[in-house]
Amino acid sequence: MPSLDFEQEETRFLSFHEQHRTTMQVTCDAYVALVDAQLSRDGTLDISKVEGRVKDRDECIRKFSRKYRAGLEENGTPYEIRPFISDLIGIRVVCLYEDELEKVAQAIQQVFDVIDVTDKVRDVEGTEASFGYKGLHLDLRLNAAQAALPEHSVLAAWPIELQIRTIVQDSWSVLDHKIKYKKAIPGPLKRRINVLAALFELADREFRQIRDETEAEMLKTPDETEEPTTDTDTDPQPAQPESAQGSGLNAFSFLKIANHFFKDFAFEPHKVDSFVDDIHAWSPGITRARFNTLMRQTIGIVKRYKQYFEEQNPAAQFNPYTVIRHCLYLGNQELFGHALRKVSRTSFEAWLHTQGSAPPSTSKNIDKKAT
Repeated sequence: MPSLDFEQEETRFLSFHEQHRTTMQVTCDAYVALVDAQLSRDGTLDISKVEGRVKDRDECIRKFSRKYRAGLEENGTPYEIRPFISDLIGIRVVCLYEDELEKVAQAIQQVFDVIDVTDKVRDVEGTEASFGYKGLHLDLRLNAAQAALPEHSVLAAWPIELQIRTIVQDSWSVLDHKIKYKKAIPGPLKRRINVLAALFELADREFRQIRDETEAEMLKTPDETEEPTTDTDTDPQPAQPESAQGSGLNAFSFLKIANHFFKDFAFEPHKVDSFVDDIHAWSPGITRARFNTLMRQTIGIVKRYKQYFEEQNPAAQFNPYTVIRHCLYLGNQELFGHALRKVSRTSFEAWLHTQGSAPPSTSKNIDKKAT
């Protein structure tokens, strides 16, 4: 029963925390899995991590004393400590970009009801004490549909606090908690800290703008692909004059061409960068038009070889990068001899012989001009 006896309420809360510590940890782990699964289903969010923790019992007492005790006792309002600790179980979602905070919150609200929202982004603009500690905090409970599920019967009894931050905001919050004697910090030092906070905010904004401008560059890249080729569309095409070949091949133009031929494959950016570097090492200055022509002229044959290879080697992988390597090699052995290892070249040329096609070693002119 609520009282105004702090020592009694503290003892009761500490006993409660100790008694339910294991249950709270199991519940916390289950919430992490639930939130992670919900965000994964969205499919459009760049999530760095989802983690959870059960708040330390002594920290709970300090929080209550700092924020609520004096006011309750001043007003003569009996209390229990537990209802005031909304973040007893806390889940943190760390995303990459600041414009994803609200998107994460919206995705989460499909399985949770919102009890309260604290927007630290707005709060920090009106105070010097937090030094840029930002993020979105939501007090949540399972919605009725989720709470009715048998596997969520235990979770329904435990509300949670969800913190949503960017990587930059999360890093700053760690540093913010390490700043000591905030109220006593002299003005010049406080200004230096605020400058540092502004740099963190600028980093957040720049990361988002770099993402947006990179996507815009992708959209601006000319589409030099043609209609999808068939297996019979492998006859050599006349070489284009240099003036018609366009600019050099880069990651953006590579992706536009590669996505045309491999619509269901997700090309990872760091692998694309590395692979385009390899192509330029084999054929310095290759243009996007020439790369597209090489692909268009040879992919029919390579697709037939891929089918044969996978039938003969069920456990082996012949992914789009491997297809492209074979296309380049078939197009011009002299330039792209290093695109395939020796064992792959030998196997490919042997198959070409069985198909009645001259291997690249005797027919090097599928690609008349590759740079």
